[in-house]
Amino acid sequence: MTLDHDANSSTPRPLDELRVHIDDLDRQIVDLLGRRAELVVEVGESKRDTNTPIYAPHRERAVLDRIQSLNRGPLSNHTLECIYRELMSGSFSLEQALRIGYLGPRGSFSHLAAVRHFGQSVEFAEFGGIDSVFRAVAGGHCNYGLVPYENSTGGSITDTLDAFQEFDVTVYAEAQIEINHCLLSNVPAERIRRIASRPQAIDQCRQWIQREFPAVEQVVTASSSLAVQSVVDADDAAAIGSSLAGALYGVNVLFDGIQDKPNNVTRFLVIAMQEALPTGNDKTTISFVTTHEPGALVDVLSVFRDAGINLSHIDKRPSGRENWQYMFFIDADAHLTDPVMQEAVERARSLCRVFNVHGAYPKAEQVL
Repeated sequence: MTLDHDANSSTPRPLDELRVHIDDLDRQIVDLLGRRAELVVEVGESKRDTNTPIYAPHRERAVLDRIQSLNRGPLSNHTLECIYRELMSGSFSLEQALRIGYLGPRGSFSHLAAVRHFGQSVEFAEFGGIDSVFRAVAGGHCNYGLVPYENSTGGSITDTLDAFQEFDVTVYAEAQIEINHCLLSNVPAERIRRIASRPQAIDQCRQWIQREFPAVEQVVTASSSLAVQSVVDADDAAAIGSSLAGALYGVNVLFDGIQDKPNNVTRFLVIAMQEALPTGNDKTTISFVTTHEPGALVDVLSVFRDAGINLSHIDKRPSGRENWQYMFFIDADAHLTDPVMQEAVERARSLCRVFNVHGAYPKAEQVL
């Protein structure tokens, strides 16, 4: 069946005719997906024979880039990426079961990020702390872990920085997830007397709360998911959390997008026990402790400047080794295998007391 129709015609075709065309295309799509899946099964067999990782970020990036280059609309590239991420998730399950660790409980923004990045066809495992996600990956209990690294309004996630000092894992990929806060409750807005959530979520919605609910009590919880669970049967309370948490626990979204600042994005890192191949648009995450000399930090950072390598992130944490000794974290916009980057890394290493490369990986090019 063809879709012959004059695109410039002002007369829409009958609805029944359009539905017939859509049904026919759906049959073709399902048939093609089945044929694609048959090839995926063969790919999985080949990967097992060669001990090749099932999830390969460089291959994922190449597939998404190619799909977007083929896109002629009207679907957006973002929509196509979401479709293909879910398709690749189904492919993972055909090749080999993958277990992904995340900071729980279910319905947390870490859970939402894991679902958006890996799709819904993999196995997820929730953990009570970021260090537990690192431990599960390092111990082989999860194939990959997804941990929050920095927020566009709140800055770095200190628990993740600290965990990198304790566990020998590799940064394998990154994901940027839009944080969209919702007010959830099963009672009308006029009956709300308490609003519960984790402190960071309340802070990110403080102006909205003061404007819309100036007299409510603010209740601090350990996570936004626990807050949503706490108001399921409440007759005067609401929670700030994700729409996913509302769907999981049966709590209605009263208001959507209540964060004070738009474009609130959290950057997550995928951790693994293997290394990612370069794509041509990559980052390398490094931590180091400088010598106790004047200008030591400037000397290390100047190495990357002189090599023409941009540093897109820098932060520090107590090293845990000596009082007033700090571990600095940087992200360099280059892959470790790049000769210029390799030379810069070796030069910087020579200037430091401690120097760790935590992984080189593809940049996230879309906010999910």
